[in-house]
Amino acid sequence: MELNYLKRNKALITLLMSATLLTACSTRPDNTQQWLAGDHHIHSRFSTGWDLTKLPPAPILGGDAIYSTQKNAEMARKFGLSWMVTTDHGGPNHSKLNKELAYPELLDSRQTVPEVIQFYGMELNTPAGEHNSLIIPFSADEADVLERLESTFDRLEAFPKDPARDTELRMLEALEFMKELKKQPVVIANHPSRTADAYGSYGLVEPAEFRHWNDTAPNIAIGMEGAPGHQIMGRSNNPKIPEQYRARGAYGKFPTMGGFDQMTAVVGGFWDSMLGEGRRWWITANSDSHIHISDGGIDLWPGEYSKTYVYAQKSHESILENLRAGKMFVTTGDLINALDFTISTTDQSAMIGEQLIVDTGSEITVTLRYSDPQTDNANGDNPQVKRVDVIAGSIAGPVDDPDSFENPTTSVIKRFVGTGEPNDGLTFTVKVDEPTYFRIRGTNTDELEPEKDDKSENPWTDLWFYSNPIFVMTR
Repeated sequence: MELNYLKRNKALITLLMSATLLTACSTRPDNTQQWLAGDHHIHSRFSTGWDLTKLPPAPILGGDAIYSTQKNAEMARKFGLSWMVTTDHGGPNHSKLNKELAYPELLDSRQTVPEVIQFYGMELNTPAGEHNSLIIPFSADEADVLERLESTFDRLEAFPKDPARDTELRMLEALEFMKELKKQPVVIANHPSRTADAYGSYGLVEPAEFRHWNDTAPNIAIGMEGAPGHQIMGRSNNPKIPEQYRARGAYGKFPTMGGFDQMTAVVGGFWDSMLGEGRRWWITANSDSHIHISDGGIDLWPGEYSKTYVYAQKSHESILENLRAGKMFVTTGDLINALDFTISTTDQSAMIGEQLIVDTGSEITVTLRYSDPQTDNANGDNPQVKRVDVIAGSIAGPVDDPDSFENPTTSVIKRFVGTGEPNDGLTFTVKVDEPTYFRIRGTNTDELEPEKDDKSENPWTDLWFYSNPIFVMTR
């Protein structure tokens, strides 16, 4: 298939930069919206094992993850989550099991734990890739929609395996199919560089694939995990875990950095190369919970360590809409629980995920306020923010190489050290001479940049938060 990358990309950037189609946001969100913590990557007992002595292989409930959907929802509620997504692994004929067993349990869980907004979804075995969270919009036919998607496009659904289901073309066909649905799903790439051998040496998923997905369906393929799950894996006593995988996130080749994937953690790295094209490519964090460490597993409960906060009303529709819009920040270890990051001029303002359009050479005001919860986290700690960084990079439009993973214009432009909790906000002004994006990160460590994580590291002492960007376009 001719991807016609440059043509697609130029059309995308033209759309993003057109003042007639994207206008500056001049009003704040209404006061019914709030920061809602959630997790889009959670496994239940319907992430099965497989009895390979039978043809086709028979599913073994609890063979990969062991908890009921209701148990996951109860623990999500306990650790402060307002929303979650069930994302069980697929496999041979798993679409039938999903519809006939997993979906009725989700319906029961919604009734039993109504405090948590629960989405139906799955962890798609991605054609020519690894795994994606597939989030299905709430509707009367959500079970039918997922059954069609899983049965048609999951690369492991067929038995024997069908090589035609494991191509990048097949993934692009899946995204085209999703675009025609009345209510479009959301696709988020999970643990994006877990198979990377080194920095910039990617494995099952390469930067070009993310660009092709986002070109094909920018309202569906919206981003990637910034911080993967399995953060406690290196401290598990489970003897079955191979030594090479005893690392945060199961990143047994090239490690996470401050608990975050290299694609996010490196300033001027892959994420910044995407933002430098003007792409709305967002990051998230989640648990990837299968079996809790207290039960001999390698995981923490949903919300126990990682949270994705979305600024939304507490409803399925609003949460999914604002996930698409990038109105999110992520945090580990409950370092913060609210983030008011805005960029403004005298007559307009934008928050996370939004954009301003200003005259070239205009002065903009960057304002940051966050809430540092004055309660202990799940580890019994009350971590404090030691530093906040403001990161900015130029928006230059399409890259020549779709496998580009760096943006040399990106840097830390402001550091606030020893801030504690800024009740009055951290504010500064900066002149903008070209299209620029701005994003925020903070930490409880003294590391100027997140360092590679040692396998024996205690993740509770190495905490970070990241915002999604604000875009400032110039006339």
